[in-house]
Amino acid sequence: MSKKHSATMLGQGWEQAVRQQLDRILGGATFQQVDRLRRFLSFVVLESIAGRQDELKEYVVGIQVFGKEASFDPRSDPVVRVQARRLRARLLRYYAEEGQGDELLVELPKGGYAPLFSRREAGAARRHSLSTTIVNRNTACVLAFADHSATGDLAYFCRGLREEIIHRISALTNLRVLAWDGAESEKQPAGRTGANEAAVIISGSVRTSGDRVRVTTQFLDGTTGCYLWSTSVDGLIAEMFDTQERVAAAVTEKLGSELVELSSIGKRRPGTVNLAAHNLYLQGRYHLGQRTEDGLRKAVEFFERSLAEDAQYGLAHSGLSDAYSLLAHYGVLGPADVWTKVAATAASAVMLDPASAEAHTSLAHAKATQDWDWQGAEQAFRRAIALDPRYATAPHWYSTTVLVPGGRIDEAVSRLHVAQSLDPVSVIIARDLALMYFYKRDFDSALDRCDNAIELNPHFSPAYLTLAFVQEQRKELDESEAALERAVRLAPQSPKSIGALARIHAITDRRRQAFKMLHELEGLSKDRYVTPFEFASLHFFLGQIDECYEWLSKAVADRSFELLSIKADPRFDALRAHPKLAPLVDKVGVQAPPADTLFRVRSR
Repeated sequence: MSKKHSATMLGQGWEQAVRQQLDRILGGATFQQVDRLRRFLSFVVLESIAGRQDELKEYVVGIQVFGKEASFDPRSDPVVRVQARRLRARLLRYYAEEGQGDELLVELPKGGYAPLFSRREAGAARRHSLSTTIVNRNTACVLAFADHSATGDLAYFCRGLREEIIHRISALTNLRVLAWDGAESEKQPAGRTGANEAAVIISGSVRTSGDRVRVTTQFLDGTTGCYLWSTSVDGLIAEMFDTQERVAAAVTEKLGSELVELSSIGKRRPGTVNLAAHNLYLQGRYHLGQRTEDGLRKAVEFFERSLAEDAQYGLAHSGLSDAYSLLAHYGVLGPADVWTKVAATAASAVMLDPASAEAHTSLAHAKATQDWDWQGAEQAFRRAIALDPRYATAPHWYSTTVLVPGGRIDEAVSRLHVAQSLDPVSVIIARDLALMYFYKRDFDSALDRCDNAIELNPHFSPAYLTLAFVQEQRKELDESEAALERAVRLAPQSPKSIGALARIHAITDRRRQAFKMLHELEGLSKDRYVTPFEFASLHFFLGQIDECYEWLSKAVADRSFELLSIKADPRFDALRAHPKLAPLVDKVGVQAPPADTLFRVRSR
C-alpha cells in the first residue's frame, strides 16, 4: 500500500511531476482505444492542478467530458458514475501491470471525482498474478507439506503427497520442476527454499480431525514471497491415495489452466481434414459467442452447414449442442424443442472425438442443465478441463451450472477468473463473473465487473440487465431502472428484460405499469417461448402467491435455467423464505451458499 500525501506534500514542482505521470499513463497500452476514459482522466487531473478540484462535480464532468446538454440530470443519467468506475478499474490495471515501477500514483477515490496524488512507498511489495510469475521464469518447486496433525504421525502422507504433485506437474509442458530434497526443504521457511531459482513455490500443510484430513495448498511467488493462490481438499485418512491424487489434480489443473497445456494435447488428432467444414464451424463459434438471439440462430445454421460438409466432425456436433442449449437458456426456444437435440449432439460429439474438451463440455452442460445431474456433470467438466486446460468454456460453464447450484460461490468466482484469463475479450464471461460477485453479495465488485462487460460490448443487453440487478440491491432504484430501459432498447423482444423492468415497477409500487408489462409478456408468449420463471417472479412481487406457485411449478417442470441460481440470487431471498414456495424451491435440489462465504458489508 502507498502512503497518501496532499498535493503540496509531493514536493516542489509537484505540478510538473503530475503532468508527466498523466502523460505516462495516457501513453501506455492500458489507456489506448478508450478515448472517453482518457478525456475523463485528463480533465480531472488538469483541473486539480489548476486548483479547481472542489468544482469537480458529477454535473460538471458530464458537461465538460461527455458533452451533455445543460439539461443533463445526473439522477436519471448515470453515465459519469459508470465511467468513473471504469476509470478506477483502468487505473488499478495500469499500476498492476505496466505502471508497477511508477513512483507517483494517481487515484480516483470512490464517492468523488477529484483525483488523489501520492508517492509509492519505498520497497512496497507488488503482488504478481500466477501467470505473470511463471511466464517470467517457467519453473516451480514443491516443498514438503507440514504435518499439523494432532499426533504428528502423518509424515509418510506428506511425503507421498509431495511426490504425487511432482509426478503430475512434471507432465506439463513448458514448465520445469526443480529438484529439491524434501527433508531439507521441510526445515526451511516456506517461500525460502529455491526462491532464487523457482518462479512458483508449492507448499502446504495437513491437518486432521478424527478420521478426516484437510490438505491446504498454496502457491508462493519465489521472488517476493507473496501468496498467489490457495486451496484446500478434504478426505479420509483411510483413503490416502484418493486424497493425494485429488490435491495433485487441483494443483496441476490450476497450473495448466493458467499457463500450459498437458503434453497429451499436442498429440490429439484433428477433428476433421475438411477445411470447409472447419471454417463453417469457426463461424458458428463466432456467432455463438455474441450471445444474442440472432447470433444463436446463425450459430445453429453454420454448425448444421458444417455437418453437411462432414457429418463425422465432432466439434460441429459439440457446437450445435451448445447453440441449442443456449437457445433454451436465453428463452428463445422451449425445452421440448431442444432437449433431444442437445443431448443427442453432445453424445455424438463425445463418441466421434473422445479426446475433445469441447465435446465433454457440451455433455457436461447437458447433464447439469437438463438432467440436473450435477455430480455427473462435475465429472464430465473435470474431464474436459484435464483434456484441454486452455478451453475457457469448460471452467466457465462448470462455474455457472455446477458450482453455483452446489452453493460453492467462492469456487465459482475462482474458476471464472481462470476462464477470463483464458478468454479476456469474452463479454459473457465478464458478465457471468459480475453475477458471481452479485451472488456473493459483493455488490461493489459486481459493479466493477458489469462495467468491464459493458466496456467490452456497450450493446450487450444482458450486461445492463445484470447491472440493474446490482443497482437494485444497492437501493439505487432510479439507476437500476435506467439500466433496464437500456437493456429493453437493445433487445426489445427479450422476455428477461421486459420481466425485469416490470418487476422494478412492482417493487416501486407502480402496479399499473407492472400489470401492463405482465400483459405484454403474456402476449409475447403466444408467439414465442417465455420461461415460466419470468411469470413466477413477477407474480411474486405483485403479491400474487397462488399464481407464483403455479408458474414456479411450471418452471420446475421445464427445468428453467434460472432455477440453478435461485438459492444464490439475492433478489429471491423473500421468495425462498415464503412458507408456500419454499418446499417447491427445495425440490430443485440446489444448495444455498454458506453464510460465512457471503460478503459481509451489505449496508451502505
